[in-house]
Amino acid sequence: METTWFTNEQWIYTYIIIPFLIFIARISDQSIGTLRLIFISKGYKNLAPLIGFFEVIIWILAIRQIFQHLDNWVCYIAYGAGFATGNYIGILLDERLSLGNVLVRVIPRFDTTNLINDLSAHGYGLTVMNAEGKSGPVKIILTIIQRKELPAVIEIINRHNPNAFYTIEEVKAVNKGVFKQANNTSLFKALIWGPKKMK
Repeated sequence: METTWFTNEQWIYTYIIIPFLIFIARISDQSIGTLRLIFISKGYKNLAPLIGFFEVIIWILAIRQIFQHLDNWVCYIAYGAGFATGNYIGILLDERLSLGNVLVRVIPRFDTTNLINDLSAHGYGLTVMNAEGKSGPVKIILTIIQRKELPAVIEIINRHNPNAFYTIEEVKAVNKGVFKQANNTSLFKALIWGPKKMK
């Protein structure tokens, strides 16, 4: 009986517990790694090295278990699944944090007066230019906003010009300009509650 108990316990440890720990570790380090790359691209040069430290420590722990169990095929599956899941979770975290700035370029199909007035009333800095489109004269509206304000801006655009053509581009850095005064939100609060949306 004792030998059977030991064998069962070893099986659970080898094929369930160890792969599960590798899976969790891989999710953690890959999620952190995805965020680190995003922080680097957005210019958070002080935060990226800090989370990179924890990323590599977790990775070393995971790869150590892999090398200790090279004959365990379940560990390989757990490692790959953790990598894929970690990428997905890292992208979700980036969307929830909504860090950085974006350029919104709008080419409305209708009269732009109400759209421009509404965006200005909400504190967004605008640049309006006259241009020539396929069907005649058009106006191009440019605004650089914080990424977390994007849902509110799109809501305003759709309210006044539901069929407007617009593009959104990442902006790495900005200098001066007119920006809406937004409440400062910590990374922790952003992770828990996500970006604020206009009601």
